[in-house]
Amino acid sequence: MKEEIRKQFENAGLEIVSLNCKMDFSKFKLNSDNMIPVVVQDYENNQVLMVAYMNEEAFNITAESGIMTYYSRSRQEIWIKGLTSGHYQHVKSLTIDCDNDTLLAKVIQTGAACHTGNRSCFYRNITE
Repeated sequence: MKEEIRKQFENAGLEIVSLNCKMDFSKFKLNSDNMIPVVVQDYENNQVLMVAYMNEEAFNITAESGIMTYYSRSRQEIWIKGLTSGHYQHVKSLTIDCDNDTLLAKVIQTGAACHTGNRSCFYRNITE
């Protein structure tokens, strides 16, 4: 992990907990942007919290720290979930689907997962 990122975690008072990953990022089937989508689910109640994307750097930071880290497609940069809001996602497990093209992250969510302040990004019902 880059020293700059390690210092950000330390400054936030976060414990770094390395994960033992059994699969290397090179084994994932990536989308056209060389990223993999990640479905994020609450570890305790299985509520789907959000969907985001990881590039290889984001995956490696997540694996090395135990804190969910993504690649922000809109900002074109690494996005450590919670670094600005305090709403961190502590990884409990990472699994991959049968096609190796989508990750499922089960997390302990601190605060809201959604930038709107809602617990989940999936709060707007579009059916009757």
